Amino acid sequence: MPPPPLLAGTRIIESSMLGPGAVTTHLADMGAEVIKVEPPGGDYIRQMTWPLVEGVSLMHLHISRGKRSIVLDLRTTEGVSTYLDLVRGADAVVEAMRPGGLERRGLGYERLLEVNPRIVFCTLSGYGVTGPYRDLPSHGIAYDVWAGLVRPEVDEDGFCSMPEHPSVGIHAGPLFAALGLLAGLVRARATGQGCRLEVAQSDAAAAMDWLRSETYRAYERPESEVTGNPADNYERRAPGTAGMRGGVRYQFYASKDGHILFMASEQELWRNFCTGVDRADLFERWPGARYGDHARGNTELRSELARIFSGRTTAQWVELGKRVNTPIAPVNTPQTIADDPQFRDRLPWLGADRFGADLLPTPIKLVDEELPVLTRAPTAGQHTEEILRQTLGYDDDRIDALRASGSFG
Repeated sequence: MPPPPLLAGTRIIESSMLGPGAVTTHLADMGAEVIKVEPPGGDYIRQMTWPLVEGVSLMHLHISRGKRSIVLDLRTTEGVSTYLDLVRGADAVVEAMRPGGLERRGLGYERLLEVNPRIVFCTLSGYGVTGPYRDLPSHGIAYDVWAGLVRPEVDEDGFCSMPEHPSVGIHAGPLFAALGLLAGLVRARATGQGCRLEVAQSDAAAAMDWLRSETYRAYERPESEVTGNPADNYERRAPGTAGMRGGVRYQFYASKDGHILFMASEQELWRNFCTGVDRADLFERWPGARYGDHARGNTELRSELARIFSGRTTAQWVELGKRVNTPIAPVNTPQTIADDPQFRDRLPWLGADRFGADLLPTPIKLVDEELPVLTRAPTAGQHTEEILRQTLGYDDDRIDALRASGSFG
């Protein structure tokens, strides 16, 4: 008999709007039971942003997969009472929206502790529950802009525009929140003591870019204390990838059919490359330092490498990298990555026939085990009666009374 899913027996009550609901997506992927409590009319994530797949947003199909939905009007006494019944048998409550939403409905952390002292209460919001921006309305890109990850472009007419970029805060925030929630569950199960934690998506965006901000901070100290690498004669490079701009042995190059990223910044790997392409003379002339030597500013070597890399396809360079042990990466786009053989092997699509759209699976893999079989993202309230009957044990009379009270909207 196969072992149960990693989070089997873990029940999470989710109150969310839009993308922050991804906190529990990661947990549902691992087998947690996630009950999404929605207001009458449902979470408008189903209509938010593009693309719409048969009238439903891809965001909802991805983020709400593997979850069940119940509709409760928390403006009613009966709706609040039912929510508390859900919390009694739960391990965690996720408030993924502006902080304080549940508190305003009489469902704050202290009230939840009264019915379940082991509850882990996790709030994920834009700017967090403290600070001058806590009440500032926002959307996902705001966190990356706030964290200094994205800068405006100016077009030929002088208008500012948003450049294409990968979003960070709206994805990193849920990951940090899921990590914190799991840590809370570990302690709650060991001690019987619940906890309250909160994560800001803006904080998460800044945390993911720690190297640049911490480097700027380090450079505030005197150069006698904080220097660059020995390979650069201790010159301070610009923080993060900006310091790679003039690199040669760590740089993009055009291949015969696209581009590759060459990363031979260690002397051993540089020697392996030169030997692999029968150009030992390059190593003899420019051996470089043992570590972190990118041959910055060596335009003669850069021109020679550009000529060499243009002679083979990207796939051929990747194969050479494997054969001679030197790091060469294919350069993909969000569109072309699906054709990459590594992608096809590691990230098989969750098919549109089952989930409404082709979705990427979790990158977490169990060795010699299968992850839980997920379900399609629910319609609003799709599982209301099922949850009331099977999870809470309500009978027909009680469900009818809730309906009559307007608790379902």
